[in-house]
Parts: sequence; structure tokens; C-alpha cells
Amino acid sequence: MTVKRIALLAIAAAVTPVSAFAFSPRPNVVASSNVKGSYGVASPQRRVINTSAATSSALSMSGGAAAAAEEPKSDLVDTLKTGSYFALWYLFNIGYNIYNKQALNAIDFPWTIATIQMATGILYFAPLWLLGLRKAPKLSGDDLKTLFPIALCHTGVHVGAVIALGAGAVSFAHIVKASEPVVTCVVNALLLGEVLPAKVYATLLPIIGGVGIASMKELSFTYLALASAMLSNVSSSLRGVLSKKTMSGKKIGENLDAQNLYAVLTAMSTLILIPMMLAMEGTGFVGAFKNVVASGSFTNQSLSTLLLLGGATYYLYNEVAFLALGKVNPVTHAVGNTIKRVVIIVASVIAFKTPMSTGSVIGSSIAILGTLLYSLAMNSIKK
Repeated sequence: MTVKRIALLAIAAAVTPVSAFAFSPRPNVVASSNVKGSYGVASPQRRVINTSAATSSALSMSGGAAAAAEEPKSDLVDTLKTGSYFALWYLFNIGYNIYNKQALNAIDFPWTIATIQMATGILYFAPLWLLGLRKAPKLSGDDLKTLFPIALCHTGVHVGAVIALGAGAVSFAHIVKASEPVVTCVVNALLLGEVLPAKVYATLLPIIGGVGIASMKELSFTYLALASAMLSNVSSSLRGVLSKKTMSGKKIGENLDAQNLYAVLTAMSTLILIPMMLAMEGTGFVGAFKNVVASGSFTNQSLSTLLLLGGATYYLYNEVAFLALGKVNPVTHAVGNTIKRVVIIVASVIAFKTPMSTGSVIGSSIAILGTLLYSLAMNSIKK
């Protein structure tokens, strides 16, 4: 089944009347802090949500929670459903990385492409709000001011990753992204005064060493790819810190569960990106688009479809991640996220025939193993 057809199925599942996204804080269960787009998830049953706590939990990207008690159902059906969620999460993530890289190879305008991808999400959630399939959030001016710096960091996470994927190999970008726990620990220590046990800091050593080895041996290494991926890491860590400092114990609007929160951040980030895109790249994307079509490499329809698929899969893999991570415990979450990164690296190497040196393979393996150990160590101290 193609990614397009599976995307339609995921959209259909997302708009079913029974909510699969009822979010509430789970303070005693924390998963890895290096997981992009993962949120604390409660039982699929409907419930009253403590909005301020739920949004703070979601913004800090603290990871999936253990599945709560559900109505009795077949273990086999539940297992198949969880497996399907993970499969879609992986599939959309792989699809995004491939579509994004193909678009960047065709048109070297990363700021414009990042803006298009972010804006595409609006085409998904806006109709759900307008048709009443999902309750629209209600936010005041003060609420938007509170969310603005977090949206700014959210923008940095995305645009940094897109530039990194365009400047180097997909595999290298994800190797550097694996070092996010290191950045998180530094940022938390400097801004929150958070000191973690020695065993947590010990897990950072293989991450640092692995990324260092992979960078030295990476055949497609560029400083721009390294710097952009690190910008994404720093932005992600700051997003978590800002959410803790500004959102904890504070009521933010109405109907702002984690799913709507991600939608609001997407809309705000789009508005932030538009002037930044124009400042960095102007309107040159239009001419570049026409030149690519004139060269015969793409038609207007095929190139437009490629850009929209990049945006659709970017938004959908985050949506499906809610379902996947909400069905498992933190350890499974950590293992699943680690495997996901490996799958993306392998898929990108196969799709783009990107050569990886032996040193790069060894370094990336060490770094990814380090992120898994970090996740497990963080989970253990939060229990």
C-alpha cells in the first residue's frame, strides 16, 4: 500500500467520533526527552482534562505514558492496533524524510520548503475545526503571548532539520539529531539548575563519542548540516525548558489538549516562518520551480504533489505518534524511538544510495545505542 493511500486511512481514523486523543498529565511516568513530537497520553476514553497541566506536559515533549485501563478487549486486537500505530508512525516518518530530501534535491530553497511543509498541516486540522470533528481551541491574546516563544523554538526545530537534510545526507542529519540528549542536559542544567544522577551523564559519553566518530568518517559531512542539526537540537531543548517555565500550573485557553496544541504551534510557526523565508530566500522559489519543470525533471503536478506529500507526512507522523506512544510503556517507547531512527537511516541509505563508511556506521551505532541507554536511565530515575 502506498504512502498516499495509508495517509488517507490515517486521516479517516483521526476524525472518527470516538476520540483516540484524550490527553492528561502522567507525572510519575516520563519517557525520553529526546523524542520529537511525542506527548504524555492518557486513556483513549473521554475525560475532563486539566488543560494547563496537559499542555505543559505536551509542550515539554516528555514522551509517551503507560497505557491506562481500557474496556475489555481482545489482546490480539489490541496488539495488532498498537503494531499498526507504530507501523504508520515509522512509515510516515520515512516518507517525510524521503519526500523532503527529494524536494530539496530538486529545489535548493530549504526555508521555503520548510514553510510549505509547516503550512500544509493547516489544511489538515483547519477543516476538522470548521466541521466540528474536533473542538477548536479558544485562546486569548495573553495565551498567544505565552505560546509565542515556544512556537519560535518549534520553528527552529523544524527549519534546522530541513536545512540539515538539504545540506547533507539524511543519515548524517539523524546521527547528529541523536545527540539531542546531550544538549537537553546542558540546557536544563544552565537554565533550570537541574542536576541528574551520574548514571544519566554516563550515557552521554557514547552519544558524544559516537557522533564524533560518525562526523569524522561521514563521507557527506558538511559544517552546514552539522550546525543546522544542532540548531534543531538546541531549539527542541529550549522548547521543553520554556514550556516548563511558562506553562506549569497555568491555564492556557480552552480545548487545548496536546493534539490541538500541536496544531496551534503549527499555525503560529507558519506565521513566523513566512517573513523569515522572504528575508532569507525572497521569492526565488517561484523561478526555481519553473526552471525545474522546464528541465523536464518534473511536471507542475508532480513537483507540487511532492511538496504537499512532504508537508502531509511531516504533520501526520506527529499525529500518529500520539496514538503509538500512548499505547505503550516508557521502556517500549524508548526502544521504539531508537529503532525508528535506525529504520530511517537504513531507509534513506537505500532510497538515495548514500554511501556510509565503516567508521560512520560504527559511530552512528554507538550514538544511537547511547540515546537508548539515556532514555532508559531517565525512565529509571523518574519511577
